[in-house]
Amino acid sequence: MRTYGRTQIPYPANGEESSSAINYPQYQWVEIETDEGGFNDYVYLTSLIQTLRLNLGESPFYAQFGIPAKNSVLQQVAPDYYVAYIQSYYSQFFPSITISKQATSPNNTAPVYNINVVRNNGSIFQTTIGI
Repeated sequence: MRTYGRTQIPYPANGEESSSAINYPQYQWVEIETDEGGFNDYVYLTSLIQTLRLNLGESPFYAQFGIPAKNSVLQQVAPDYYVAYIQSYYSQFFPSITISKQATSPNNTAPVYNINVVRNNGSIFQTTIGI
């Protein structure tokens, strides 16, 4: 099984600071495949993270997935229902998965979610995703 995930490049390719006043982040696509043990955990974790960053209806293949980001911002309501739907879908691939909302500070009103996953080999994967 294979999927692609977009990651941010932490530094400029040449190792020097950009001379422009605005530094835009650079991204690259990374291919994720089944590991040597035959587990697809990283494939599904990458897909989960990409799904949380997806706008609702944006994917031509998975239109039911995503977060209605524009409506959430306009209404000032966190997209908890959609996050719960995504969690219930991806729960079939892992022994345990929890996506919980992190408390936000007054300066940052964007929803941030903690992801805790017990992988099929028993190891624990934890990350924080801002939506």
